Amino acid sequence: MPTITEQARATPDKPAFIMGASGEVVTFAELDAKANQIAQLLRASGIQTGQHIAMMLKNCREFIEVVFGCSRAGVVFTPISTHLKKEETAYIINNCNARLFIASASLADVATEAAEHAPELLRKFIVGGETAGFEDWQSAVASQPSDEISDQSLGVPMLYSSGTTGKPKGIFRAPQNTDLDAPHPLKLVGAYYGFSDVTVYLSPAPLYHSAPLFYNTLNMTGGGTSVIMDRFDPEQALALIERYEVTHSQWVPSMFIRMLKLPEGIRERYDVSSMQRAIHAAAPCPIDIKRQMINWWGPVICEYYSSTEGVGFTLIDSEDWLAHPGSVGRPLTGVPKILDDEMKVLPPGEVGQIYFDEIGRFEYFDEPGKTDEAFDTRGWGTVGDMGYLDADGYLYLTDRKNFMIITGGVNVYPAEIEGLLVTHPQIADAAVFGIPNEEYGEEVKAVVQLLDHDEAGDALAGDLILWMKERLSSVKVPKSVDFMEQLPRMDNGKLYKRHLMEAYK
Repeated sequence: MPTITEQARATPDKPAFIMGASGEVVTFAELDAKANQIAQLLRASGIQTGQHIAMMLKNCREFIEVVFGCSRAGVVFTPISTHLKKEETAYIINNCNARLFIASASLADVATEAAEHAPELLRKFIVGGETAGFEDWQSAVASQPSDEISDQSLGVPMLYSSGTTGKPKGIFRAPQNTDLDAPHPLKLVGAYYGFSDVTVYLSPAPLYHSAPLFYNTLNMTGGGTSVIMDRFDPEQALALIERYEVTHSQWVPSMFIRMLKLPEGIRERYDVSSMQRAIHAAAPCPIDIKRQMINWWGPVICEYYSSTEGVGFTLIDSEDWLAHPGSVGRPLTGVPKILDDEMKVLPPGEVGQIYFDEIGRFEYFDEPGKTDEAFDTRGWGTVGDMGYLDADGYLYLTDRKNFMIITGGVNVYPAEIEGLLVTHPQIADAAVFGIPNEEYGEEVKAVVQLLDHDEAGDALAGDLILWMKERLSSVKVPKSVDFMEQLPRMDNGKLYKRHLMEAYK
């Protein structure tokens, strides 16, 4: 990722980013100096160009500073989900060959136990507190000079798959150009969305996720200002849009749902008219939810479909979506292909696995077998999503291949049922999956999170099934509905469905 040195020289006192909850401002000059100090610290710690570090940080100023420090030191950095347990955290630290580890003090318990099982670490740092065996990050950085290191080169992130269907996999793309002024990977996307030096970008999601990481760096390297939320809160998000006259933002569908379920008086209290582009991705958005958002915010809602692996990229704006409801658009990069189980191309309207042609090759770090499985003999790549193309070339998602339910020989896609359930006035979130059934092989199961968990019970479960029978074909209606106070959906919008599925085996 390019540096922000040019912006620091041109507009040193302009905010590079603002922390939404506290209002703390970090200018381009301050960010540039801190990035130099971090690059110096990396070298002083023995971390050389091409080596790896890992970071398990909540949304904070240090996260952004580490990113830009690594980016000018040629270091590969791996942000780790703050929701992982010690075993998965240790696995990622070891798997990415990290030599240095930085963690938030609020995550000290997990970080300490994970680090104990990562013998190759040279140094361990804590942010925002004291933890035995960890050095204080702020003090270590402050002790370094703010001069540029002598061997600057472009560092890159190596993110891990969310692990929603299995063990996380490191996704690595070596930089094509190690010069610090190399184009940002999302430069073409930024041009489409109109990012510029006057952009004010609201970032409500965890920075360890690929989209917030890449869009924030895209915005800041272009001279724009980011407003970063510590964590998503629906009313606070609306207040920040009004306060900072936000022009661009990025969301996941579960955030839309939570904002729409605010009382009408709260929704109408805030002025969101400054918004030019409200971008969303990461999970299928129910059609009714998206219509409500367009009715509320106007035709500024934009959607894209891609992946951390970078296998293809499709785009669709509000006007196009209203003409093709449910679509994730047409390709900006890559050519979508829909393949059957025999790897033959399917005609428009037929559901199959989504592949993309004309893409660059990525690798799952240190897992050549899984890398090969992601590509066919023609070099077309996939991340395992299912969908179809219409006659006009618009792509539609159905669900991940791993989540498809086969009941009595019929394919059922949970995303459609989940999309319906979240429109029910009593439901905050929903998960649908298959469980064993002796007669049909699998049956459809629903687990829902209510706005008020005290309403859970057999009577409501029966009412929900009757409500779905009025709106779905019989084969898609769940045979039973259970209630959970909090579904395992992370702040990045991903539902960790495998944890639920394992409980019902």
